[in-house]
Amino acid sequence: MKLRKLYLFFFSLALTVFLLIPAFTVETGISAEKLQQVSDHFDGLRYFNPDVPQPPPSPPGSTPRRGVSWWVWNWIFGNDWPEWPVKDIPLGPRPAARVPKGVISVTTVGHATFLIQMDGLNILTDPIWSDRCSPVSWAGPKRHLRPGIRLEDLPPIDVVLVSHNHYDHLDLPTLELLAEKGTPRSIVPLGNLDLVRGAGIPTVDELDWWQSVRVSPDVTITLVPAQHFSMRTLWNRNQTLWGGFVISGPSGNVFYSGDTGYGPHFKEIARRFSRFRVALLPIAPFRPQKPTPGYRSIVHMGPEEAVIAHLDLGKPFTIAAHFQAFRLGMEGFDDAGTVLASSLKEHNLKPDNFVVPVLGQAIVIPPMPKVLPSIVLKEQCAGAKLSKGCPPVNMNLKEKAFH
Repeated sequence: MKLRKLYLFFFSLALTVFLLIPAFTVETGISAEKLQQVSDHFDGLRYFNPDVPQPPPSPPGSTPRRGVSWWVWNWIFGNDWPEWPVKDIPLGPRPAARVPKGVISVTTVGHATFLIQMDGLNILTDPIWSDRCSPVSWAGPKRHLRPGIRLEDLPPIDVVLVSHNHYDHLDLPTLELLAEKGTPRSIVPLGNLDLVRGAGIPTVDELDWWQSVRVSPDVTITLVPAQHFSMRTLWNRNQTLWGGFVISGPSGNVFYSGDTGYGPHFKEIARRFSRFRVALLPIAPFRPQKPTPGYRSIVHMGPEEAVIAHLDLGKPFTIAAHFQAFRLGMEGFDDAGTVLASSLKEHNLKPDNFVVPVLGQAIVIPPMPKVLPSIVLKEQCAGAKLSKGCPPVNMNLKEKAFH
């Protein structure tokens, strides 16, 4: 035990030095242009969550609030973390090079890494194949489930989406390997361009919330709000933006939330886009270190809140993310899936509406049914006075069945 504590002491010392070095060797990342881009989520120096009240300063003599540094310290020296098994899951098959027209295929690699194949593109979210999500390769949160597919079995990747700069979402070793394989493009929130470009990816699009970029003649990707934070060293908290992504193409809309707490942004995203065919939502971590009545994380969602977000989004087919790969919270290995099943039942939702995926297995969503011409006309005539070009108000049985 003493040897372990001694090892952890030297590890914490080395980690502190590692995290301090960037403060003296790199700039803050806040450019002169950014200083002029004050918005509802950027105050000129740091980004913030507009729907979360900023906490007032602690009164004199009170116990300081526990922040990220406390979490890191407790992760190093704490001995009350739940035990998780290290499971040897079978690798999934090599994904198809491309999917047929109209089909959406989602392969869960693990944690927040998904291979999304649609409309002639192969898109990868927050890729991490490393054994640890940490600034160093020899210590830090260790992977408990290996990636569902091998990196070398990936089809050609057209676009990498990076939601924010935390080590479990922006993994430089993996990005460097993808760059070596010829991945040409990445899309990131504001402030992350240089870091991702430094990994060797030649084209990096840097977006603010609600900004879009066209990645093919048919497909547009939009950065949307998330309720989270950014931090890569002890000195750059919230100096880069975070977010989720909406992928829009002929096959429909796919929503990847990134890392987020529950908030009103889900309803706003649903309001701005037509029906989502697929949503990818995190379900962990969600339990505090000590049981706390009414506890709710501001920056992470648990299964119960993920179900509410699923309802806010219009009940699309939803795939769970951010569970079991890395132990980042106090819940047990199977807790997130168990609570999700219970919450779905509580809301009278079928289990196949919101699924816990099998790593490495592709979930294939078939093409949408063809829209009847009369229904297209009804959409065009919505809110307008009926004219010769508009169909009658009464729908036939076939139209009713479609609706």
